[in-house]
Amino acid sequence: AMSTMPERETMTVRDVMKTGYDLVEGTATVSEALQLMKHVETKCLIVKKRHDRDEYGIVVIADIARQVLSQNRSPERVSIYEVMTKPAVTVHPDMDIRYASRLFGQLGLSRAPVVDRDGNVIGIVSYTDMVLKGLMHLA
Repeated sequence: AMSTMPERETMTVRDVMKTGYDLVEGTATVSEALQLMKHVETKCLIVKKRHDRDEYGIVVIADIARQVLSQNRSPERVSIYEVMTKPAVTVHPDMDIRYASRLFGQLGLSRAPVVDRDGNVIGIVSYTDMVLKGLMHLA
């Protein structure tokens, strides 16, 4: 048994993640993907795997603003795969948010899919939510 565990209950990614998220096909246009988006508050889209050995992709709404709208490209003519980040950096639901937020800081991430041991996406976690909820938890 490890006796070095802290007294205070640690907060995990599972505690702060959003469980509603949108999965899209990489072949969808940006316009289609945004129209299908049900969970706008996550500010991102997870791009489906095409097969078992594939990896998830992610599109953060800020990426669309930067790569499509600001460059005057038509959302009807740009495919999700052109603006996605793949492979998406994923985090485990049981990761301590102190480590997860450190990882986000090191990699410059704003959001990441939360993936269980079987490789399924179970939520989305944002850097802001981790930092804010982590600070409130410490208070």
